[in-house]
Amino acid sequence: MIRASLDKQPHEVASMFDDVAANYDLTNDVLSLGQDRRWRKEVAKAVDARPAQKILDLAAGTATSSQPFARAGAYVVPCDFSIGMLQVGKKRHPWMPFTAGDGTRLPFRDDVFDAVTISFGLRNIQDTEQALRELYRVTKPGGRVVISEFSHPTWAPFRTVYEEYLMRALPPVARAVSSNPDAYVYLAESIQSWPDQPTLAGMLQKAGWSKVAWRNLTGGIVALHRGFKA
Repeated sequence: MIRASLDKQPHEVASMFDDVAANYDLTNDVLSLGQDRRWRKEVAKAVDARPAQKILDLAAGTATSSQPFARAGAYVVPCDFSIGMLQVGKKRHPWMPFTAGDGTRLPFRDDVFDAVTISFGLRNIQDTEQALRELYRVTKPGGRVVISEFSHPTWAPFRTVYEEYLMRALPPVARAVSSNPDAYVYLAESIQSWPDQPTLAGMLQKAGWSKVAWRNLTGGIVALHRGFKA
């Protein structure tokens, strides 16, 4: 078993996700108290996939996040750097074009996708700014990015309760339902160290994205950021 460190060495993070791949979706459902299903619906609305569009779902894991885009008739490429996650996903969805790839060096040509999206994976990439530039590179002019990521609750009392849950309640729950509970300690720490909503918006603008905006879900536990490629 491995717990990645917050300096996010890619091989450590990939190995950690390999360890938890089999039960990853179930564990997330339990730890989020079912909220992850609502968050995925909001991502699908924001991406607004259409028939024949090409969608990149980065950090797709087992491709649970990719299914709404496929159901909308889009051509979806689930991409992840965890081979274990991809293997589990391929067994569940053998028809999907699973692709192994590093978010800082995407294995795609320039200007390929109508939309790019990443859910709860951006903070696990070693170089966030490079990942945002890579997403921009592979997006067609006029295309869009949608990022769903854990963020920071905006109401101070709720933020205190939430941080207590992350560091005190989450690890014992993870021990009960996960094959690698230490991985979820890393996830809790990575959430706490992640930039807030305005800071991430600034990083998107610096990477070239325009019309950047965000909205909070579940009081700011999660934030949806969106931008466009001019």
